[in-house]
Amino acid sequence: MKINKAIYYLFGASVLLTAVSCNDFLDTEPITEQGVSVTNPLKTAADAENRMNTIYSAFGNEYWQLDYFMNGDAQTDVSYAGADNIQNFQQDEYRIIATNSNVERDWKYLYGFINDCNMILNYVDEINDPALTSARKTEMKAEASIMRAMYYFHAVQLWGDIPLVTKAVIGVNADNFDEVYSQVYPARKSAQEAYDMILADLENAVANAPAGSEKYRANKNLAYGLLAKANASKPNPDWAKVKQYASNISGVSLLPVYDNLFDGNHEANAESIFEANGNAGSVWAWGTSMFFGTDWKKFNVPSNDIVKTFDDEGDIQRKNASVKFSPVAWSDNYWPSNNYPFMYKMRKTDGTQNFYILRYADIILLQAEAAVRTGDFTGAAGYVNQIRSRVGLSPVSISSETDGIGKVLKERKLELAFEGVRWFDLKRTGTAISILSQQKDGNGNILPYAGNLNPNRLLWPIPQGQRDNNQNLTQNPGY
Repeated sequence: MKINKAIYYLFGASVLLTAVSCNDFLDTEPITEQGVSVTNPLKTAADAENRMNTIYSAFGNEYWQLDYFMNGDAQTDVSYAGADNIQNFQQDEYRIIATNSNVERDWKYLYGFINDCNMILNYVDEINDPALTSARKTEMKAEASIMRAMYYFHAVQLWGDIPLVTKAVIGVNADNFDEVYSQVYPARKSAQEAYDMILADLENAVANAPAGSEKYRANKNLAYGLLAKANASKPNPDWAKVKQYASNISGVSLLPVYDNLFDGNHEANAESIFEANGNAGSVWAWGTSMFFGTDWKKFNVPSNDIVKTFDDEGDIQRKNASVKFSPVAWSDNYWPSNNYPFMYKMRKTDGTQNFYILRYADIILLQAEAAVRTGDFTGAAGYVNQIRSRVGLSPVSISSETDGIGKVLKERKLELAFEGVRWFDLKRTGTAISILSQQKDGNGNILPYAGNLNPNRLLWPIPQGQRDNNQNLTQNPGY
């Protein structure tokens, strides 16, 4: 057999842009020619910069504009699924099946993003263009490494054991056949191996990453923040590393007024570590209209639980910045039409809405969590009270590890509602089932689907479409 067709591979979508099938690769006739030579797809400085723009313009697509926030909040006590999509109802009610189209598309998105990062990491050094300096090449690789690590961090939290694809395959010949096959049809690696790669990517990138003042690029502070979060989330957390990396974040501070974080007039502010730049161009921020407005029933409808938590705490500032009530033309099982809530942290509907990927308050509360886990209850309370004092709430004290984790989680719920983190907070702290099984409606009754959550449902199924295309992918238990 002659391998004489080049392939271009986007793992998540399993796209082979020329007609080469797995069966073609596995033909038993001997390979008699070298096939297609593998040449660099990035030939100029402009090619490399365009690929970097592709990495950042991903913030305008469906994963970031809708799914990220659905995944992080609609699966929790912060919000209901809202709208009328049965795929989202499966997520909300812990009854996802392996053919859920949201799960499939998020797998494709994440591995597509990873492929874009791999294009830079694999090929930018080979560009021979005087316009692309060695310093810029090094910086590009640092940015791509940080972004790849972030996407693998998302994937390992959603699915557990995952494939680790490190090559953007552009062609096949006799010499690279085995490598191509392992990248196009990879097996899953353990969650620990995934975290090892995430941490290595970040540790290797931080020295050459852009300065923390570059809020719209994968910068040093983002790398340190992800290092802290990954060390807190991996199978055996390293709380000393969490403290170390969180303390390395510099040049940021809490904004004095909480609502200024979301009013659209304080973009790339002092509290921002990394944010998506909605510019009505390369990143058209259409997602606001998915969550806010009375023209049709929106996604991520604030829950009775989150509203009650704000009210019970007397947390007026964060409630008013997070939830907006309006009369609407519909009602549902949770809210009446004359007083219907919308998530309010995204308010601009002209394509220019920014949103945070990471902000400093998140890191302060992660430092509180690390202090609790290492027995420093006074220090933990100090971190929590930094966050509470901004919104005029009285200080708390912490008396034990259980008390401390409960208070940190409550503060994270109030502070970071609708920012896509609650599901992962509850999983990281081992409290997801105990807390979410007690979700209640507005009358104090436990929601009928709350009991559906079990240990298997803390991970998503591997999409059936991916398993159909790749026999090396195993399924998670319970699916």
